[in-house]
Amino acid sequence: MLVLTRKKGQSIIINNNIEIVISAIDGEQVKIGINAPKEVNIMRKEVYEAVQQSNKEASTPRIQLSDLKSLPNPEK
Repeated sequence: MLVLTRKKGQSIIINNNIEIVISAIDGEQVKIGINAPKEVNIMRKEVYEAVQQSNKEASTPRIQLSDLKSLPNPEK
């Protein structure tokens, strides 16, 4: 991990097209602005992790194949 020190109004450039700007500092809270191309997804880590967990849960079957076999067959 790269750790940098920045002051209010200073910025960091990533990959020539993403700019991270320190917009305010209030005690232990730092407000940042991010200028990036529209195709770059930007999420807070807790939101990203919640989306990943939700996707994992959605891809896990809630019913077993053996349970489906015990359902009545409407064609009979």
